[in-house]
Amino acid sequence: MTQRKEAGRAIAHLAAVWLVGCTLTGVQLPTVLVALFTDGAAPFTAALAGVVLLAVAALAGLGTAVRTIVPLMRRAHGLWTWAASVYALGTVGAFGAAVVNFKINHLENGLLLYLTGGTCYALAAALFLPDTRVRLGALGAATALAAGGSYATWAAKQPPTLSEWITANGVDRTLLRVGDPPPDYALHILSASKDGFGADYERPHSARLHLDVKRVGDDPRRVDTRGCPVPTGEPIHCTDDGGGRQLLTYEGGYEHQELRLHHDGLVYTVTVEGSHTDLPAARHILSTLRPATDAELTGLLELPMRQ
Repeated sequence: MTQRKEAGRAIAHLAAVWLVGCTLTGVQLPTVLVALFTDGAAPFTAALAGVVLLAVAALAGLGTAVRTIVPLMRRAHGLWTWAASVYALGTVGAFGAAVVNFKINHLENGLLLYLTGGTCYALAAALFLPDTRVRLGALGAATALAAGGSYATWAAKQPPTLSEWITANGVDRTLLRVGDPPPDYALHILSASKDGFGADYERPHSARLHLDVKRVGDDPRRVDTRGCPVPTGEPIHCTDDGGGRQLLTYEGGYEHQELRLHHDGLVYTVTVEGSHTDLPAARHILSTLRPATDAELTGLLELPMRQ
């Protein structure tokens, strides 16, 4: 019965330390961050010293309830030595958890950080209990926690896969379509989002061809009954190019042509710059439309990914 009672006290003790540890983690992190951005070393030192003293005092208050089951507390000054040791070990673990949390999600998941920090303080307290199995278990749990944090940090540094990048950026996969590059042209993927997809076709000593894919109705410009944009300045001429394509010729300061094709709810536009345009190459792109391959989309991985 005595062993069960002591075991119950030990569990309650560790639970209390865990709660205090969660609170300390939640209080210390913003305090240190605020102090770091305060001019002068005096405010930082004062804030840090105040937090440390209050934390050690709070842990010492918890320790008074378990003096009889923690051997260290039976010695002279043992209570304060225990409180300072638990605080030091727990704070090292909580700091490591904060670093991992920052590496993974920039401290956005505060609740998980606080719970993990409390666990670090509870494991530190468990190391001072008399039962060897409890100490070994606490040491093993601390090691597993450190290993898990190290792996999570390593994994966060790895470049994303194409599927992860597409999902994180909310890209509409139905827009990821390209045409086969015309002879001597090279395909370069430029952008992808939930609203559109863009790619360039380039060859030496020639104007680039730009492919833009959007949903029907996403173009904010007003159009006439033929689907031709209503000019707001420079003239725009629209002609039927055959094969369901529409040729738009823009005159004025920025001369270029657009070859458009509406198909399956999407609008494909190939823009050809200049007055001497390679329309056969543009027609080739629109006549060979297909889903882009993963190899062609790898250029997206060089673009920023949302966290």
